[in-house]
Amino acid sequence: MLDSLRKAANTWVAKLLLGILVLSFGIWGISGQMLTDPSALSVVTAGKTEVSVMDYRLAFDRRVAELSRQFGTQLTRAQAEAFGVQEQVLSEVTVGALLDETSRKMGLGVSRESIAELAAKDPTFQGFDGRFDVARFDYILQQIGMTRDAYLRNQTQVARRQQIVDAVATGVDAPATLLQSIAQYRGEDRTVDYVVLPRSLVEPIEEPKAEDLQAYFDANKTAYAAPEFRTISYVKLEPEDIAEPEAVAQEDIERAYEQGRANYTVAERRTIEQINFDSEEAAQAAQESLRSGVTFEDLVQLQGKKLEDVNLGHLPRTQLADEKIAEAAFSLPENQVSEVVEGTFGPVILRVTKIEPEKVTPLAEVEKEIRQQLAVADATRQIQDAYDAYEDARAGGATLKEAADSLGLTVQTIQAVSAKGEDQEGKQVTLPNSTQLLSAAFETDEGVENAPLNFGSSGYLFYEVEEIIPARERTLDEVRDRVVADWTRAEVSKRLKAKAEEFAKAVRDGTRTLDQVAEEISQEKTTKRGLKRESNDPDLGRGGVGAVFAVQKGGVGSFPNPAGDGEFLFQVTEVFQPAAATSDAVPADVAKSIGDTLTQDLLIQLAARLQSDLEVTVNRNAMQQALTLF
Repeated sequence: MLDSLRKAANTWVAKLLLGILVLSFGIWGISGQMLTDPSALSVVTAGKTEVSVMDYRLAFDRRVAELSRQFGTQLTRAQAEAFGVQEQVLSEVTVGALLDETSRKMGLGVSRESIAELAAKDPTFQGFDGRFDVARFDYILQQIGMTRDAYLRNQTQVARRQQIVDAVATGVDAPATLLQSIAQYRGEDRTVDYVVLPRSLVEPIEEPKAEDLQAYFDANKTAYAAPEFRTISYVKLEPEDIAEPEAVAQEDIERAYEQGRANYTVAERRTIEQINFDSEEAAQAAQESLRSGVTFEDLVQLQGKKLEDVNLGHLPRTQLADEKIAEAAFSLPENQVSEVVEGTFGPVILRVTKIEPEKVTPLAEVEKEIRQQLAVADATRQIQDAYDAYEDARAGGATLKEAADSLGLTVQTIQAVSAKGEDQEGKQVTLPNSTQLLSAAFETDEGVENAPLNFGSSGYLFYEVEEIIPARERTLDEVRDRVVADWTRAEVSKRLKAKAEEFAKAVRDGTRTLDQVAEEISQEKTTKRGLKRESNDPDLGRGGVGAVFAVQKGGVGSFPNPAGDGEFLFQVTEVFQPAAATSDAVPADVAKSIGDTLTQDLLIQLAARLQSDLEVTVNRNAMQQALTLF
């Protein structure tokens, strides 16, 4: 029977979404019929195998959870349905039902001992010691509402499916001949000559005729349609919004100033020069020479150095790790030379050439700043009380504005903003927490009191939608300037493309060369070597590379300049095949990907064949019931 199934997978059919996820059946499988009411409606029936409403809902929720992790945000049901999740899940459970029915008819079986052994090896159920943990096993099953027997039955079902999948797809590798062809394809490089055709060849463009402009507008109406706009009122509640600087006592400000005095102090800094000596004797001899008229500069020169070699920099005391040197350096008057100092790494002589005294910002200059900081700190402790007061006011029937007024907060209203954060003129609107606020505001209704959004580290954002302006089509008169500009750009591109094709035909026919075209339009011909098929060339772009590899050697063509200011006319002059294009030249990950694709193709064919052999029915009313269960 398994051999006949393998032979059956020999017809290419339209790729079904249901096939591609066959290999990804996870620990819980697709079906969970043991959890559901046997009398429940079935979403899918394949022969005598059914997928219940609950089975479908569990698979749907699992898929939404996976997508939410990928996007980093919890998807709503509406968002999930916009991605087509309901149809993807329908395909998945249909494949599961087909495989289950096939295994039932074939009488495939798996021993409970084998399933138990698989469970024991599953990392999900292992403790910190890497061994099977019964308590963890029971806890995880309890969290999903599954008994031990139900789990074993479920895994038996998955194992039976896997037997069928393995029989069809195990050992499928990409053939060496295919890999060699791919290596040749990927390794080919080309040389191309090209000439830039500037927009000036067809500009200026005359004003469009009324009928042409109307036709262009009618063909592109959706691009000029007005999106839905919403007028949003919001109240921002942050510590800064309820802080009362005038209530801060003067003694508190003075205390904070003294406690944080270091924050308002710029430490003394000195420019320090240091000569090192190998021994105490050498240092003392140098000191004696200084007393007899030798200068500090002379000592530096005698060591074969320059002044910059002995300059430690303009430093505060904290940056001198050696305390003895720090003490000596910060005791010297400006432009004075020290006695010999016994440093940690040997004797030194120091000189200080510049002193920048310590600077302390007086309280008067920072009093306002400290007052505000203390007020905000106090308000942070009171933010929850303010939140509760606002919510109590709303619960008592107060409007957004009345609740805000009771706390001395200001209501801000943004007129007619789109989901992209643009006003009706297309200009970006400034909003607090813009992405989150717009997303939430476009999911609620007009006049609804909504749950607040978190704002900053300890704040809240209360909002309401005051008005919804439905999306609509705009008239030509409303967007005439935009349409004229777009028509003109499109007309330039169209005429320039026609000009490029005219030149390309002449080069193909041999009536002109690329050099002659370049001379005629006062442009230079450029040569690009070593182009690879999958490269994104900085001058030609991916589209240009694709155009170059779409023709044979000697082929001529054109493509838009990636910079958007003209057209490129090109001719392929050389084509080089890789010298060692063997199957081994294909990277291992690419070869594996090709093998996986072949495997998926086989599984898709299998699923299509099973669907044609077995009677499959889908109850879409039951599917919709599944999506509204909770």
